[in-house]
Amino acid sequence: MRSINGRGPFGGTGLIVAALAATLVAMAFPIWSYADRSGTGVNTLNATTVSTRFGPLSAPDREFVTKVRLAGLWELPAGQQAEERGTTRSVRTAGEHLVEGHTFLDARVRDVAAQLGLELPNQPSEQQRGWLTALSAARGGEYDRRFANILRAAHGKVFGLVAQIRANTRNSLVRGLADDANTTVLDHITVLEATGLVDFDALARDAASASAPPLTGSPAPPGPRASPRPPVPATPSPVPSYSLPPAATGPPAQDRR
Repeated sequence: MRSINGRGPFGGTGLIVAALAATLVAMAFPIWSYADRSGTGVNTLNATTVSTRFGPLSAPDREFVTKVRLAGLWELPAGQQAEERGTTRSVRTAGEHLVEGHTFLDARVRDVAAQLGLELPNQPSEQQRGWLTALSAARGGEYDRRFANILRAAHGKVFGLVAQIRANTRNSLVRGLADDANTTVLDHITVLEATGLVDFDALARDAASASAPPLTGSPAPPGPRASPRPPVPATPSPVPSYSLPPAATGPPAQDRR
């Protein structure tokens, strides 16, 4: 049987219904297929999270602990240098705050890492060593400007990470460390800006053009670890003039069993 207009028995209405059904299937399929994927955010979080007596410890948590240690490994020597080379009182004061803040924060992060069974680095990253080299090569007013702007840019990036970890972590030790890091970083941002040398236009341009920074490589989940090697001096001068924080130690003896 043919219709008057030469189309099938369902005519144009049948084609429309079929098209709508196909559209609904196409819309639903990505949702079903995505839900079944093992690479979703929740599944990735679960796969990289380990249990501790202080609460779940995620890969971002471990990355944060590592970055707190790395910050102290170069900012403490930079603060010591600023106390000696700063040509203004405000720069020398900022250096004092960096030394005091990271001395305290480094002791905190080493304690947290020991309780969680995490290894910590004992030397700054390549980028951080480059910043120290740039500071060491400057003198006078140029040193003051480099110090204020390099340190302020670095603290600005860390500030956002601290807030993210503090908001999302389920681990009580990491939460407490984030609280201390937040207080310390904000204090350092304040004293660096008080030098009057921070180029806020440059900070805004960098923030607008920056891409997501790569991970430094989060440490392995808690477990027995060998004691790390002694720290490598961070200052580029032939004779090191600025001390590093104490070397990180391995997990407590009871965690090695």
